[in-house]
Amino acid sequence: MSRAPLIPEQRHQELLRLLRSSGLLSIRDLTARLNVSHMTVRRDIAALEKSGQVISVQGGVRLADWTGHAPPRERASRAALEMPRKRAIADRAARLVEDGMVVFLDAGTTCQSVVPFLAARSDLTVVTNDFHAVLALCDLPSVHTIHTGGEVDVSSGSSSGPLAARTIGALNIDLFFLSAGSWDLSHGVTSHSTEKVLLKHAVMEASSSVALLADSTKWGTVERFNVTALDRLDTIVTDEGMPSTVADRIAEEGPTVLRAD
Repeated sequence: MSRAPLIPEQRHQELLRLLRSSGLLSIRDLTARLNVSHMTVRRDIAALEKSGQVISVQGGVRLADWTGHAPPRERASRAALEMPRKRAIADRAARLVEDGMVVFLDAGTTCQSVVPFLAARSDLTVVTNDFHAVLALCDLPSVHTIHTGGEVDVSSGSSSGPLAARTIGALNIDLFFLSAGSWDLSHGVTSHSTEKVLLKHAVMEASSSVALLADSTKWGTVERFNVTALDRLDTIVTDEGMPSTVADRIAEEGPTVLRAD
């Protein structure tokens, strides 16, 4: 019994899977492995190249050098990764914060990096589900800090779930700094945890503006559960490792894209 033909999205994911295994494949190889025509492979490559995930070479295609790999989920393993990028993103993101705002810092090392850059703000309230961010905020006594509570995830040093989401229901948030371990053009922001997705959705509903903080190394990776499409974001703060052509394509979806030096 012959296998049913794949739809374009399935072919794209299979093409990326093959490239992650081989690094570089010829058009001939891909037509045989995907069991489609030469022109279909070229259309698929063009779509993936437009989103910045692959690069065409003579007679074939390879993964873009900067295409991301899902970072480790344990906080201790992630803490030291890509620190110059995180600091640059945090510095640029903090410029979106105005005096008197209520700001939500999502769990994660990039959002935690924003804390030192908030010292100059006045009458600021910061809400977070990240225990490490709370400890960092203790060095800024002028900032009113609220922790969401909720079910504790020891590996990430944060909390989430329905109890945390209920706390959000009592708040009016001006700016949500959303973190992401995985994001791409087709799927938007994704997560490995439904508990984290639940809280992120609650904060998005309570927020006037949403800014994604995500470095370019995480681009092109996908987790199981959807958080949000990119067109629901107001701003994306990333780094200069994100090619300008891809940043322009993301901006076509709606959000303002800021690339930190």
